[in-house]
Amino acid sequence: MLPIVFLNPAAKYFKKLKDKQLKKKYEVALIEIRKDPETGNRKSGDLAGIWGYDVYHNGVNYEIAYYLTENDKGEVIVVIMAGTRENFWDSIKKYMS
Repeated sequence: MLPIVFLNPAAKYFKKLKDKQLKKKYEVALIEIRKDPETGNRKSGDLAGIWGYDVYHNGVNYEIAYYLTENDKGEVIVVIMAGTRENFWDSIKKYMS
């Protein structure tokens, strides 16, 4: 399994997350991403190189945005942001620019 690094927006989101069931679903999703980083959906256009992974909880669609990069130890997964789908990808675009 590949290691994961969290950027500030993702780290803050997970730290503030109180819903234990949702937190568990995110943990399962991150394990799946670590096993196979291409399990998510590859984005295109302005978001080329970024992957999205859907997490569903209580009828709400949540997202994890990440990309793959290589450091001196090999490949690593970088989680950019996580949160509800509403305005999620616009927030990613703003953050990445």
